[in-house]
Amino acid sequence: MWIGVPKEIKDQEYRVGLTPACVRELVSHGHAVMIQAGAGAAVGLSDRQYEAAGGQLAADAMSVYDRAEMIVKVKEPQPSELALLKAGQILYTYLHLAADRSLTAGLVRSGAICIAYETVTGPDGGLPLLAPMSEVAGRMSVQVAAAHLEKPRGGMGLLLGGVPGVAPAHVVVIGAGVVGTNALQIAVGMGARVTVLDKNVDRLRHLSLVYGNRVTGLYSTTDSIERALLSADVVIGAVLVPGGEAPKLVTRAMVARMKAGSVMVDVAIDQGGCFETSRPTSHTAPTYVVDGVLHYCVTNMPAAVARTSTFALNNATIGYALAIADKGWLRALAEDAYLRAGLNICRGHVTYAAVASAHGYMHVPAEEVLV
Repeated sequence: MWIGVPKEIKDQEYRVGLTPACVRELVSHGHAVMIQAGAGAAVGLSDRQYEAAGGQLAADAMSVYDRAEMIVKVKEPQPSELALLKAGQILYTYLHLAADRSLTAGLVRSGAICIAYETVTGPDGGLPLLAPMSEVAGRMSVQVAAAHLEKPRGGMGLLLGGVPGVAPAHVVVIGAGVVGTNALQIAVGMGARVTVLDKNVDRLRHLSLVYGNRVTGLYSTTDSIERALLSADVVIGAVLVPGGEAPKLVTRAMVARMKAGSVMVDVAIDQGGCFETSRPTSHTAPTYVVDGVLHYCVTNMPAAVARTSTFALNNATIGYALAIADKGWLRALAEDAYLRAGLNICRGHVTYAAVASAHGYMHVPAEEVLV
């Protein structure tokens, strides 16, 4: 199979879909890999390294899309990339379609086979291709919040961990999944006072056993969220509905009652965000203020630590990339229900229920297109 890796063009997106080691793995299985020149340069992966791994260089994105049977990316196609997709071409990347009607429509029109990293499942019920970036984003969320609590960044001028004689910041984490757990780990390590809210009492019980009285676990309700926000200096939105739009758990009215200069980081923004006041931002202009509260809603947070993120992501995605390339997409998806869960759009049909529901498309189960 011909596999193509274009350079990412989303604002300040530095990650790359395949590392040279993964290119070598695919080539060793008899596949051909074409990489756009300079695709890995921002994370210290040179064209020479890709060539040494057996990859072939392409001068531009059009050359990659023209030749490749499967496109391996990191982020969703931008408008100029949508125009390059062909019917029957495999697109293997993050998509987050429930929050993006125009992208969904464009992929439906393309006739491509679109496999989304974020909805591929695992035997334990987890999301193995989303998990590494959730770990990165969760850990980043607290260091980002700590930086933006500083007065020059628009915050209230608070040191997250405090100092002797001065109380630390209160960090409220909404959601105790992968993002939330990684966020509270860093917040605890930095010396903050931490509250985590979730509806899974067993999860809260586990966190209590691990962290003891360093973390307060609360059952998540509208009332408990509102009460926690009133004393919060930092709020981390870490809510996930796999493949679907995030619920708006923090209302505009709640934000209006928060402390001036507090910081909100919505890690769920890829899926529409879990704060009513959230709107997508970029690394170029990451923040805005609503009712005196600083909002950080960057849709590709892990791109800021692109080298770490690239290697973590490739560790997770290469196994499925090999399966698709070795078997072909039809057989690979037919034989693996976990990979099949990643199929969001196929030959003009929306095959993921939450995406179809979000945008009013007819849902065609994946099994029905695997013929």
